[in-house]
Amino acid sequence: MHHDKESKGGIPLIGDPFPEVEVKTTHGMMKLPEAYKGKWFVLFSHPADFTPVCTTEFVAFAKRSDEFKALGAELIGMSIDQVFSHIKWVEWIKDNLDVDIDFPIIADHGDFAKKLGMVHPGKGSNTVRAVFIIDPKGVIRLMIYYPQEVGRNIDEVLRSVKALKTADEIGRAMPENWPENKCLDLGSKVIIPPATTVKDAYERRAKKAEGAYDWWFATEDHKG
Repeated sequence: MHHDKESKGGIPLIGDPFPEVEVKTTHGMMKLPEAYKGKWFVLFSHPADFTPVCTTEFVAFAKRSDEFKALGAELIGMSIDQVFSHIKWVEWIKDNLDVDIDFPIIADHGDFAKKLGMVHPGKGSNTVRAVFIIDPKGVIRLMIYYPQEVGRNIDEVLRSVKALKTADEIGRAMPENWPENKCLDLGSKVIIPPATTVKDAYERRAKKAEGAYDWWFATEDHKG
């Protein structure tokens, strides 16, 4: 029997529009993605409030909040907890760890999480550690899913936002670990789209000294 993706609560695809939804958060009611129109935003889910791994992640996101904002990106967390629980958890983090959580946290009843494929069938009603990066047009550009037992790397989320923004701005692709590629010592170099004509391919091969390994693999400096 055929079941479509939404009826099963399947994971959306990269390139899909972020679903329009109104959510209750610690900063009041919000409409997504409308609330962040014209901005990048990072939505990340956590299994539950008052759990140790999630606490380390929220502290880490909060401490890097200004770096996300400098990239034009906003943060928003979520889990299937009541807003009262979120508020008390935010207070606990401030009182005990002296960290302000300055971004909103969605209090979901489960429908929104299922729509985004955040609830693992074998993990009860808890959300997985999902990360969605959404661009200023409301399009899902990147998704990362972690199991409950592994905390996220905030550096990688920041790097991903910067890489996506740069790719859009300059029309180039980013090598492994950009802007600190070490496997080929490319550093912050970016990758030029492959040649699409025989003439361009021959010209590309002739420029190996200028960063072209071959017609399909050429790089250039990026300063930014």
